[in-house]
Amino acid sequence: MLTLTPADAEALATRALTVCGTSPGNAQSTARALVAADVDGQSGHGLSRLPGYVAQVKAGKIDGRAVPTFSRTRTGTIQVDAKGGFAYPALDLAINALPALALEAGLAAAGIASSHHIGQAGRAVERLATAGLVALVVSNTPSAMALPGGTRPMMGTNPLAFAAPLPGRPPLVIDLALSLVARAKIVAAQQAGERIPADWATDSGGKPTTDPTAALAGSLAPIGGSKGAALALMVEILCGALAGGHYGWEASSFLDARGAPPAVGQVLVAFDPNAFGGANFTARMEGLLAAVAADPAVRLPGDRRLAARQRARLQGISIPPGLW
Repeated sequence: MLTLTPADAEALATRALTVCGTSPGNAQSTARALVAADVDGQSGHGLSRLPGYVAQVKAGKIDGRAVPTFSRTRTGTIQVDAKGGFAYPALDLAINALPALALEAGLAAAGIASSHHIGQAGRAVERLATAGLVALVVSNTPSAMALPGGTRPMMGTNPLAFAAPLPGRPPLVIDLALSLVARAKIVAAQQAGERIPADWATDSGGKPTTDPTAALAGSLAPIGGSKGAALALMVEILCGALAGGHYGWEASSFLDARGAPPAVGQVLVAFDPNAFGGANFTARMEGLLAAVAADPAVRLPGDRRLAARQRARLQGISIPPGLW
């Protein structure tokens, strides 16, 4: 493994993306997001994605030079068109606009269409929480899970993330996908010749399987069974119907250069705490921290991420030589 400072890793990724046909601004936005994921210990959304991204830019599946646009549709709402490019510049556009709108209207929302992989969803809402807002983001993704009661993959793993400011420390961030496990874990088991737990996925006939090859030809299991499937369907509606993106079953893969752009959607919502609980919000969050601290066995979601972030600041991030 090679160790790089986050700044060096970002510069290297920016250069790779630019050389392969991405505009400098889009390359920098994308590289910044990828390195941030590695810094937080989320390597599945980090620089490991770069070869796939580059291949898609070269093939035209991602428009590396797309310039996202937005229109203000109501007092507190905007519609962003990612123009078939990377998600990150479109997210930047939305995140820069939402705080002022939320302060004006009490809450604000952005719908993003014609977008790509959201990456580390928690990063988007953490940026809004750092600005003093409570935030929620959802994104749909290419098909991986069946509709409730179905057997054919149609919905994506459909991540959602939530963040809230905390007094005296970084924001609370909750970031999860709605599948029980990531597809990457099943691929790893297949490559290692190992079986998988029977609750991870179903085969093409809808039956639980311990065979990773059969699982990859079937459907990932949703987190929480039918409740998780219902939540994933909710995200499909928000991102596909409300924001105007493709549904998961209409979207091409994020992982290869074949087909048309995935053109999925994202929805971000930002709340100004002062428009709701007012001054009580900070006091209530202080009470939450006190309740957590009273039980040493309890940890807040995101604590491991913050520990990984601190290690990366001191030690850098490691990547395989082949990726470098």
